[in-house]
Amino acid sequence: MTKTKKTELVTKFRKGAKDCGSSQVQVALLTERIREVSDHLRAHKKDHHSEVGLLRMVSRRKSLLAYLKKSDAAAYEALIKQLNLRK
Repeated sequence: MTKTKKTELVTKFRKGAKDCGSSQVQVALLTERIREVSDHLRAHKKDHHSEVGLLRMVSRRKSLLAYLKKSDAAAYEALIKQLNLRK
């Protein structure tokens, strides 16, 4: 992920002016990284090391989404719609 793409995601999903680590930002960054690794794995089917990393990222995103759903359901729903998760 390029630095400009990461900056765009942070500015789009942050809560305040100095926010760079909230749950929404972390989920957005993880989702972008998951999409990149998924594309890589489609081309390189035998890359098991990247597959393990992908599973870790998916697990971390799942935990963050569960926390966000529990703490702020409205923000959770908005984030799911913006990221096109759970169709």
